[in-house]
Amino acid sequence: MGVPQSYPHLDQMQPWNDRLHLLECLSIIEEAPNVKTFTFRSDNQNWFRYEPGQFMTFELPVQPEAVLRTYTLSSSPSRPFTIAVTVKAQENSIGTRWMLDHLTPGMRLKAFGPLGDFSMRRHPGEKYLFISAGSGITPMMSMTRWMHDCAPQSDISFVTCARRPSDIIFRRELEYLTGCMPNLKLSFLIKEHEMGQVWTGIRGRLEAPKLPLLSPDFKDRTIFCCGPEGFMRDVRDMLEAGGFDMARYHQESFGPAAEPVLPAFDVMSTDAVEASATITFSMSGMDVPCMPGDTILKAARGAGIRIAAACESGLCGTCKVMKLSGKSEMDHNGGILDEEIDEGFVLACCTKPLGNVEIEA
Repeated sequence: MGVPQSYPHLDQMQPWNDRLHLLECLSIIEEAPNVKTFTFRSDNQNWFRYEPGQFMTFELPVQPEAVLRTYTLSSSPSRPFTIAVTVKAQENSIGTRWMLDHLTPGMRLKAFGPLGDFSMRRHPGEKYLFISAGSGITPMMSMTRWMHDCAPQSDISFVTCARRPSDIIFRRELEYLTGCMPNLKLSFLIKEHEMGQVWTGIRGRLEAPKLPLLSPDFKDRTIFCCGPEGFMRDVRDMLEAGGFDMARYHQESFGPAAEPVLPAFDVMSTDAVEASATITFSMSGMDVPCMPGDTILKAARGAGIRIAAACESGLCGTCKVMKLSGKSEMDHNGGILDEEIDEGFVLACCTKPLGNVEIEA
């Protein structure tokens, strides 16, 4: 790609917002087996404004139809000219597998965001304990990189778990950061030893007897946890049993929302088949009946109207649409800003009409 022809200063560039962006892939780094970091810049020479630990949703051109995937930013907003995501392909991955196999420097992707409440900027503490497993290390890395740049005296106990030493993501950089940040304590836990490698660290699962060894004052810290659902559940149970104040515990999680449980109707009742509202989709020119308990997203899908959606639990904000008229109720998980709600936006995945509504879709 070569050196760019112009060199705008930060004050000559516009900050991005949380609407749709077109990003250009700049570089790719292999971090571990099936794990790569992709670095992007704005296609419109915007600088990136976000909070460490937030996430973005990417539209990936997987055939035959594009898919949406949400990834936490592993980069730090203290370095605002680029952003980066570090992704790991799980078994049966589709979108992430496409990124690892097909995404190359120079390619452009659509992206939505940033969003998310999982940040020490939202939940500050005097000292921190970061607990992660696998690719759940990415928001912890974003926050640690920010502290290195902006608050290097921060007190961080950093605990991450992996199957093997070679699976530890960001290991070299973290070991380097311990020499730059005097109050950063680093701990790795592995499950399996690799032939030909010496491992002197802790082995096995993260269990209650090990936590005081890794972080003796863990009860005094603000804890952030990210990893597989089962891992986070075990950490929560361990902390609750250990008497930790769970008001200072925060975790990141992505997953589709459960299907709403509809009220039981008598098979002879007309309420079971009559819609409770009509949704007018102004751009599609369709009036769609909405059954009791259904969301705008479910009604749209039933009518063949495509609204982009990723997490489907009110987290990622991808399904944000403008409500032009009517009343509704929305139960989100931080995927939309208060000012956006004031403007009339709703999240289609977690918004239910209260009578007839009109949606810009």
